[in-house]
Amino acid sequence: MTGTISFLIVDDEPLAVERLEILLGRQSGVTIAGSANDGTAALALVEKAAPDAVLLDIAMPGMDGIDVARALGQSERPPVVIFVTAFDTFAVAAFDVDAVDYVMKPVAADRLARAVERARDRLASRAAGTPEPRQPAFLEEFWVSEARGLVRLAAAEVDRISAERDYMRLHVGGRSWLINHSMARLEEELDPKRFVRLHRSSIVRKDFVVGMRRDLSGRWHARLADGEEQKVGRLYLPNARALSGRR
Repeated sequence: MTGTISFLIVDDEPLAVERLEILLGRQSGVTIAGSANDGTAALALVEKAAPDAVLLDIAMPGMDGIDVARALGQSERPPVVIFVTAFDTFAVAAFDVDAVDYVMKPVAADRLARAVERARDRLASRAAGTPEPRQPAFLEEFWVSEARGLVRLAAAEVDRISAERDYMRLHVGGRSWLINHSMARLEEELDPKRFVRLHRSSIVRKDFVVGMRRDLSGRWHARLADGEEQKVGRLYLPNARALSGRR
């Protein structure tokens, strides 16, 4: 898309809105359709102004940015969504709602420029009648934060997932990353042919389990490829039995 594209800015921090207005104002082929400081106002303004794209904060009071993006996705002509946030642990949820980019605060001018170009490319694809990217049946990747920004982790690379309060920790080899997600939702979104839930706070990749043992108290433990063991919760004994080929 080579023409001008319009942006709506959604953030509950006035200074953040002001900075994004300044950065967008320096770019050619971009106009600002308006701004909103909460999710409800954002949805109303999208309906009224019909912007091409939305720069959307995630952590807002009331309806958060993920909920706003899901609501926008139900519309007949949804705007392209770029998340702009200080919280890197929301990345998996952001790409789950088909955001074209995820920009960390404080926003750098060159980083925002790349995000705008990605939005422009997506809009051009729509105008050309190119089908939107097909959403896979199961979660295929995670986006996690490192010093250089967000990096992609294929779901197939994850050895196990453990719960830590309101966050989930992805374990890959000797490294791990925190993401903001729920265990129940991950159980639904991960391919059951590849992953198995063995405890209320743990999901394990099936081929990472190398054996099972039963302790003196009758409790089952899964032996993992890295030498660690995972207790099997009583509610998840059927999963362990199916994994070992027993009923």
